Amino acid sequence: MWVVAGVLLGSVLLSALVGFHSGPHLHAAAGAIGLVAAGWLLFMAADGRAAPLLWTLLGVDLVASAGVGVLGWVGLSTRRTMPPRPPSLAGAEGVAVTDLSPEGIVRVRGEEWSASAVNGPAAAGTLVQVLRAGGVRLEVWAEQPEVPPGPGDGGGRPGEERSG
Repeated sequence: MWVVAGVLLGSVLLSALVGFHSGPHLHAAAGAIGLVAAGWLLFMAADGRAAPLLWTLLGVDLVASAGVGVLGWVGLSTRRTMPPRPPSLAGAEGVAVTDLSPEGIVRVRGEEWSASAVNGPAAAGTLVQVLRAGGVRLEVWAEQPEVPPGPGDGGGRPGEERSG
């Protein structure tokens, strides 16, 4: 009889702990199993197996079962709604706050984001367009990317005359 009581009480404990990961259904199950365990412990007491340990287990079982049962009831009766998803940043325009070489900071819709320019380095102040957002990092296309100096051309942007 004590083995059955131990299995029932162990099931209550296991269901309650796993319920914190799996959700309120297991908390409700733990409360129900706790009621069965309490009935079994009362049956054991009526059968003459009354001992201080039995009454202690019954008290602990009733308190634990009531607690997880309430958790399960509240979790199952509360309507949960998902918060609205923020609008996608893909296609949004912004400006480079720091030089994108190719990583840096851009401001899009009034917020600063870590970004990577996919078409090469760009100076601060360059207009950018968001291609993709991945977590807290954006991939952007710089409208006027800097052209790194080539061998023997003295640098500068295409079409610029070199003075001097």
